[in-house]
Amino acid sequence: MNVIRPNCRIQFSAEDIEFISAILGAQAGNPQTVVGLLADEDARAAILDDESLFRALLDRHGCLRVSTHFYFYVLVRNVFRRSGITDRSVADYVAEVLAEFSRVERTRCVVPGQPNPLNYFFEMLAALQTANDRTSFCIRAHIGNYSLYLSGVFPERIRFRTEVKGAPNLRYYEEIGKINFRLARDHRLAHEYDLAEVFNVLSERFETTRLALNDMTDRLLSLGEPDYGITKLLGESN
Repeated sequence: MNVIRPNCRIQFSAEDIEFISAILGAQAGNPQTVVGLLADEDARAAILDDESLFRALLDRHGCLRVSTHFYFYVLVRNVFRRSGITDRSVADYVAEVLAEFSRVERTRCVVPGQPNPLNYFFEMLAALQTANDRTSFCIRAHIGNYSLYLSGVFPERIRFRTEVKGAPNLRYYEEIGKINFRLARDHRLAHEYDLAEVFNVLSERFETTRLALNDMTDRLLSLGEPDYGITKLLGESN
């Protein structure tokens, strides 16, 4: 099992740089000035916070030639700032989760020794009974990530399943997410991977992060509809 890290900001593509230069170049007077500033870590952080990039991503119709890392970082960072979550590493981590989970196969919990991926939380919790130290950490992190992803991006689907099928409600996702982020935070590997503070914020402010992602989803056409799925929106190559 791979550990998701807050790596979006170091995975931008040439298309991302071109997009940033096209949007902000006019303000700077020269697109090359923007490219030069992106090489500086502090300047890059300020540039990515520019409201113009956020609006441009929302306003552009059709296929966006940008990476999922850039796309989700700008969107998540913006809605998190509006919600008072100012740590860039937290936005970076959640953006990386969304980038990973935008591919269906990445949402599956693959546990060493298990013949099939684990698709349900009760299966993941059961697997903890026999998991080794590292696998336990990975399962806890996956449960936190997956609960935030589902409740943040697909709240209406959860509400529908609750009303029609009696499935767990949003409060269940919040509670299981908070608990497992907290347990992952306290694991020794959280410090080794420099994720303890990220997991702490996600545990303590799970509902706030979930609502911020709900706001992000509401601003988009739809992440869940076939005609406007993230693969089509960002291009088949991403």
